[in-house]
Amino acid sequence: MNAAKAEAALTGPADARLIPGVDTAGSARRFEAACRSIPGGVNSTARATWSGWAPYPLFVDSGEGSRLRDVDGNEYIDYLLGLGPMILGHRPPRVTQAVVDFIQKRGTVFALPTEDEARLAQKIIDAVPGVDQVRLCNTGTEAVLYATRLARAFTGRPKIIRFEGMYHGFSDQVYWSKHPEIAEAGPDRHPVPVPQGPGLPRGVEQNLIILPWNDADLLADTIEREGADIAAVLTEPVMCNTGCILPEPGYLEAMRELTHRHGIVLIFDEVITGFRLGLSGAQGRLGVRPDLSVFAKGIGGGFPVAAVAGRSDVMALVADGTVSMAGTYTANGIAVAAANAALDELAAPGLFQRLDAVSNELRFGLEHVLRAARLAARVVGLGPLMQVWFTQNPIRNYRDAERHADQTMFRRWWQGMLGKGVLFHPGAYENLFVSTAHTSADVAATLEAAREVAADLARTA
Repeated sequence: MNAAKAEAALTGPADARLIPGVDTAGSARRFEAACRSIPGGVNSTARATWSGWAPYPLFVDSGEGSRLRDVDGNEYIDYLLGLGPMILGHRPPRVTQAVVDFIQKRGTVFALPTEDEARLAQKIIDAVPGVDQVRLCNTGTEAVLYATRLARAFTGRPKIIRFEGMYHGFSDQVYWSKHPEIAEAGPDRHPVPVPQGPGLPRGVEQNLIILPWNDADLLADTIEREGADIAAVLTEPVMCNTGCILPEPGYLEAMRELTHRHGIVLIFDEVITGFRLGLSGAQGRLGVRPDLSVFAKGIGGGFPVAAVAGRSDVMALVADGTVSMAGTYTANGIAVAAANAALDELAAPGLFQRLDAVSNELRFGLEHVLRAARLAARVVGLGPLMQVWFTQNPIRNYRDAERHADQTMFRRWWQGMLGKGVLFHPGAYENLFVSTAHTSADVAATLEAAREVAADLARTA
């Protein structure tokens, strides 16, 4: 399919079906109604038509375990998992019951502390090496905002290094160079900050240094040149917001050594990887300890809660009020009850080994299916986090993805799989997530669907 046809497929007509041969008319009607009262018909960009859900997104009726059901009664094996939070699957019984019990027996929001908060903080400290203290907040965006503010206050320096193609929330100070047009983003080895859209204040970019990921030499050169002005290096330990891109061997270790040597705060954004790649997150699995960590999606079992965690000398600036971290809904009873129950579930012996085993069945199975169909594709991932890249080239960073990943083929792959009852995000820059609720039977059904779709793609490539 050429670019013009691909664009037409994403933009209309209004009565087109989301999935050929599958009745999703109920979603279409609800989307039309929602557009009258909600800008764009949805409440997050990731659900919008311009993010791939064209001509309309699925409207959900319910989810349970590894399955999701839409308003038309279609059931899907769900690898979207709410974009990651549902690490225990939909409606995990113990988390759900913990929330119900807290509301019925105790309340919701008090604007005063409960001992449950300290128990939750201690669970995070016990799970993640190098974390001395924890401060709760509501979202990943908030947590990143506070972590970067802490780094600036601790070092007395203004600048933050962040990497092209990563997403760290939508605050003005970091909502730059997420997925910029390469023509606007400067040379490969010297990117310039590009705002994600209009409305960001001018001048913020003067305190941002944008770099390509997986280039340790360029990182070292930049730190040697500007280290006296750099407060923090902010990174995902696994790049999850341009599909799934793994760190090359030695890259995170080099980042750790460079930041330590120059007194720069290393911040790991583990909103996606935390408590998903293991109880100790990506940092535990990969063996690299940052100074500050940001957690969110994996903590709450589907409820909104986030945390900034790290070294006690940095967190001391919060303890004495030098840096304010506030919020009416921060550490509310619902979120804390959910998180305590979720972390208890995730700490069960053998849970992550079993999760990895099912995830590996899926990842290696998809690799085999795509290879057998002779498609130019590779499956990249770690544990219950992965993505399919339709390309013959390795993807090391954002510009590799822009230049070499076949987005049109991915769209066809996604639509074919959705038509066979397998759900994941339509964008190649998102991920497939596996939960503890997924079974080998789910994987077998997924691979059978994948064989049929891959064969169709191979015939019409």
